[in-house]
Amino acid sequence: MKRIAKYILAFALVGTALSCEHTLDVDNPNEVSEQSFWQTGNDALAGVNAVYGAFYRNGTYARWLQMYLNPRSDDGFASTGWGELKSTIDFTQVDLNFEGTRNIWDHHYRAIYRANQVIAYVPNIQMDETLKQRYIAEAKFLRAIHYFNLVSLFRSVPLVLEPSKPTDLPSQATEEATWSQIEKDLTEAVPHLPTAYDAENRGRVTRGAAYALLGKAHLQQREYQPALNAFAWLVEGEGKGQYGLMPNYRDNFLHTTENNMESVFEVQFSQIQSTTDEDSPTSNLGNQRGPFFGPGGNYGFNDMEMHRWVVNEFMEEQTTNGQNDPRLAATALYNGTPGTSYGKAVSELVPPGDQRVWYRKYLNDYFPIRVTGGVPEYGETFEGPINFRVIRYADVLLMYAESLNGLGRTNEAYQYVDRVRQRAGLAPLSTTRPGLSQQEFLRQLEHERITELTGESTRWLDLLRWGYLDDPARINELKARDPEFNNFDIPRDKWLPIPQSELDLNPNLDQNF
Repeated sequence: MKRIAKYILAFALVGTALSCEHTLDVDNPNEVSEQSFWQTGNDALAGVNAVYGAFYRNGTYARWLQMYLNPRSDDGFASTGWGELKSTIDFTQVDLNFEGTRNIWDHHYRAIYRANQVIAYVPNIQMDETLKQRYIAEAKFLRAIHYFNLVSLFRSVPLVLEPSKPTDLPSQATEEATWSQIEKDLTEAVPHLPTAYDAENRGRVTRGAAYALLGKAHLQQREYQPALNAFAWLVEGEGKGQYGLMPNYRDNFLHTTENNMESVFEVQFSQIQSTTDEDSPTSNLGNQRGPFFGPGGNYGFNDMEMHRWVVNEFMEEQTTNGQNDPRLAATALYNGTPGTSYGKAVSELVPPGDQRVWYRKYLNDYFPIRVTGGVPEYGETFEGPINFRVIRYADVLLMYAESLNGLGRTNEAYQYVDRVRQRAGLAPLSTTRPGLSQQEFLRQLEHERITELTGESTRWLDLLRWGYLDDPARINELKARDPEFNNFDIPRDKWLPIPQSELDLNPNLDQNF
């Protein structure tokens, strides 16, 4: 369903224990407390729904996460006039309390706090045992995905596994400890998660989503055999027949074709006019990406643009019938994009001589956001209805191929890349570039992931995993594609800074540089 998080105001209990002030601890008789809340199966359901509700916050998938994982990489840049945002994207940041970074930290830990309550308190509720175990498994997946984002962006973070108190001052765990907990949570969740849900519960965590995230966690650490084992459930195992590639690539980024066979896990957004951005019955449940990524004027703020080299990457080869790769039109809005955008010809929006490029995925440019007096109005909105596909099956196939290649089984990896290429109408790699070495195949995978996944919050993680952000020579490669990397300092910019407000509150935290 489009709205998993059926908010009940009583469950917005404490927020995050890592951003707190010491206050007089007196119970409010008009509010529900933790001790009185966890009594019934309905309480358990409301609790796990509240964890999903964190996806709608600015610091998770609704806004900032999508900005930090896309244009901070080499495929985009900050075209914004917002100085603090620009400095965060171009590696000149001096404000360690910038709201984007602070929201990512705060809102991820808010989700973890809620997940910890489910994991701690639901086991004691008298209710259907199968449902109980499913709720706990969902919470473990949700805790794992938030820690996945935190450890990938901040490196060493507090590993909080119990419901927090305002007086807690947790220290940081090692990267290894956090990755180990992510793997543990997902492994424990797998057997209690269903392979699919009915329409009312569509969007909840499935077994395939848990296996995919587990594989992704192992791959991010270059643990190729465990990654392969996890991905295998979706690619060659029990889940093989459940997933596939949509014939029309762009269907993966439209609100009319959500939760399709290519979706492994996606955040369910809704176009509902809201009055507040925090937890309440009128909370914003929309995808807020559009205004920041839109091309300006009536169509967004023009805060982010894509580098032209990405378009050129698509032009390196044509389809078997001599056409441009069809994924380009879905990925980039530029002076060569065919058709219409925001109700007008693209050539009218982006004149032929204009070399600028915008991320097109998840833009609301293909439908009117409202119709007033029979007149359609196009533009971007903070209440965008397009679900964000966190993990797609095409990504799983490419990660499966990368795992095989990492194990030296390069010849076996070709077929999974070919499935992705052939959906785009490209000739099989196995016929155009047979016999690649392990390193050559990885380089080819870099190209395949650019053309398949640009704009989907994967590129920064790819650069991190492939060692680009550790090696000055490889930083030079990034500089050639993205001048913002001339500002990049490895020890300072590989990881996000812990917000200064957290360091001020918690003396047990150390800054990342």
